[in-house]
Parts: sequence; C-alpha cells; structure tokens
Amino acid sequence: MKKFLEEFKAFALKGNMVDMAIGMIIATAFSALVKSLTETIINPFIGLLFQVNLDKVGLRIAFGEKEVFFAFGTFVSAVINFIILAFVLFCFLKIANRFKKKPLPPPAPTTNEILTEILDEVKTLKLENSKRD
Repeated sequence: MKKFLEEFKAFALKGNMVDMAIGMIIATAFSALVKSLTETIINPFIGLLFQVNLDKVGLRIAFGEKEVFFAFGTFVSAVINFIILAFVLFCFLKIANRFKKKPLPPPAPTTNEILTEILDEVKTLKLENSKRD
C-alpha cells in the first residue's frame, strides 16, 4: 500500500499534472466569465436586435396532459459560448506558439569529423575489396 501511495504521489506531483490542474482551474473560471458575457451582454443585444428573448425561444409540444419545451435559445447561447471560447483559445495558442523556442538545427560537422567519416569509408571499402580477392 505504501508503494502504491508513493507511485500516486509521484504521478500527481509531476510538473505536467500540476500545470494541467492549474489550466483546468483557469479554464473553468474563464468559461464562467464567457458564459456571463453571453447571458448578460450578447443575448440581450441579440434580443434587442431581433426583438426576442433567447431564453424563451423554443418549441413547445404537448403530449396529453404533459408538455415538453425544447429550448433552442439556450442551445444558441451554448453555441455562442463555444465559439467565443474556441476563438480565444485559438488566439492564445497562436500567441503562445510565437514564443515557443524553435529547436536549433544540429551543428554542422567539423572538417575533422567529415575527414574521419571518409577515411572510415575508404577503410571499409578496402577491407571488402581485399576479402573479395
């Protein structure tokens, strides 16, 4: 059991796991912010333009005494939230990729390394030719 707990601790405290947890917390907070923006500013603005409250847009179907309401307006709000989040994430990744260090190309071989390789090839060819004869 102790070994299991040690393995779990090593896994949970890896740099990537901690970074991912922080990212999830920030993403959750940002998602709440975007949802608030959509519900309190964008949806009322759309409602003002089209003279409709998005929360009440939908299809009401009655089944005998029961009634079902399909809230299309709520779905539209969720789509708007998704588009805003996707756009912000896209912009963030574009900026983050600019600051990523590009890997340096491997250093060019020195003259001595090239000559050593040529010499090794010549020796290999001489051995092969001498074995044939």
